[in-house]
Amino acid sequence: MPFGMPPQILIASLVMMGLSALVSMMLRRKFTQYSKEILNSGLTGKDIAEKMLADNGIRDVQVVSTPGFLSDHYNPQNKTVNLSPDVYGGATVSAAAVAAHECGHAVQHATAYGPLQFRSKMVPVTQISTNLSQWIIMAGLGIMGFGGGNPKILLIGIAMFAVSTIFSLVTLPVEFDASKRALAWLDRTQITTDAQQAKAKDALKWAATTYVVAALASIITLVQYILIFMSRSQDRD
Repeated sequence: MPFGMPPQILIASLVMMGLSALVSMMLRRKFTQYSKEILNSGLTGKDIAEKMLADNGIRDVQVVSTPGFLSDHYNPQNKTVNLSPDVYGGATVSAAAVAAHECGHAVQHATAYGPLQFRSKMVPVTQISTNLSQWIIMAGLGIMGFGGGNPKILLIGIAMFAVSTIFSLVTLPVEFDASKRALAWLDRTQITTDAQQAKAKDALKWAATTYVVAALASIITLVQYILIFMSRSQDRD
C-alpha cells in the first residue's frame, strides 16, 4: 500500500467520501423538497429570523441576504445572520428551519454558550493549521522532493491537522444545540404546524449529518497519517 497505509484505512476513507457525497445530495434534496412546503404563517426567513432574535432579547444582530445556495451562516464578528436568497425571502419550511437554526447560533453567542466560545477561539489557529498542514505533511512524506521525507516534519503536519479534527468535533455540539433551540422556538411560537415541524426537524437532521460525516472523515484521515508516521519511524529504526 502507498506510504504504508493499511488497506482498512484506505477503504474507510473511500467509504467516507461516498457517504459525504450521499449526505450532501440528501441535504439538497430535502431542502428542495421542503422549499415547496409553504408556511401557514406566511412568514419569510427574514421575518422568522428577526422575530426569533427579538423574542430572545437580541437587538444588536442584523439579518442580511447573502448570495449562494445553502450559504447561510451566523457571523459572530459583525453580528449578522446571513441568509441565502431562498431562505431570506422564502416562506417555506426549509426557510423557517434554516433561519431559526442560524438564529440559534446568535442566541448561543448572546448567552455565552461554552462550546461556541471555544470554537470561536479556535478559528484563527484552525485557519492557519488547515492552510499549512497538508503542505507540511507532503513535505514530511517526501512528495515535494525532500528525498525520502522526514518523520519529524510529518509529525508537525499531523499535529497541525489534529487541530482541524478537534475543531470539527467541537463544531458538533454547537450545531446540534442550535438546531435544538431552533426547533423548540418554532414549536413554541407555532410558526410551523405539527406536520411542518416534523419536516423542519428532518431538514435540520440532514444538515447536522453533514457535520458528523465531516468529523468522522477528519478522524479517519488523522488516523491514516498517524499510522503512516509510525510506519516511517519503524523503517528508520
